[in-house]
Amino acid sequence: MFNSGNANAATGTQGLADARQMAGRFADGPGSSYKVAVDEIFVASTGVIGVPLDMDRLGSGIKSLHLTADGGAGAISAMMTTDSVPKSAAATFVVGGTTVTVGGIAKGAAMIAPHMATMLAFVTTDAAVSPAYLQEALVRAVDDSFNMIVIDGDMSTNDTCFVIANGEAWTGSALDGTQAECADFEAALGHVCGELARAMARDGEGSTKFITIDVRGAATREDARRVARSIAGS
Repeated sequence: MFNSGNANAATGTQGLADARQMAGRFADGPGSSYKVAVDEIFVASTGVIGVPLDMDRLGSGIKSLHLTADGGAGAISAMMTTDSVPKSAAATFVVGGTTVTVGGIAKGAAMIAPHMATMLAFVTTDAAVSPAYLQEALVRAVDDSFNMIVIDGDMSTNDTCFVIANGEAWTGSALDGTQAECADFEAALGHVCGELARAMARDGEGSTKFITIDVRGAATREDARRVARSIAGS
């Protein structure tokens, strides 16, 4: 669950209590359409810093939520702050004849330094993936995408990237990093994160140019990253 317009940052113990209350209200079943366990809810916020959340307004909004076929587009629109265009991406791959999907949405058009900062990104997949491997794959994907964006060099709070795998695509063993299909999964995850990151850079607040830097011949991947970031931030 996320809200836009208020970052709920620098709001102290009240902010933490409000975040927990957000999760609790959502778990009660928005619109009575479905139930979600409170410990399965991720909370994210973006917007103005240092101002308490309007819990009455949030509460009424939560009650109005319901599942729809076009809900994804509404979620993308709702999360935008200074963004001028919505940002989404998807990729598919095949496991044992079954098509698996990875999809994501994001917001962020400024203050993305040094890593992510004020951006939000939410990625979902119907792949069956072990939690430990999913975390490892996400870290690699983020390092090569969101952590390589340079827009204005400004810092901020509330950076978040979630990935959720529900395993609905197949009933076999979960990917754990040892199967050959893991390469396809990471390629799809990397593609989605990369497309979202490039969309953020293109939509950078005040930006008029989009530039990519390709480093070749570096001794290590980290050396290449340092060179690219040094040039991009110069």
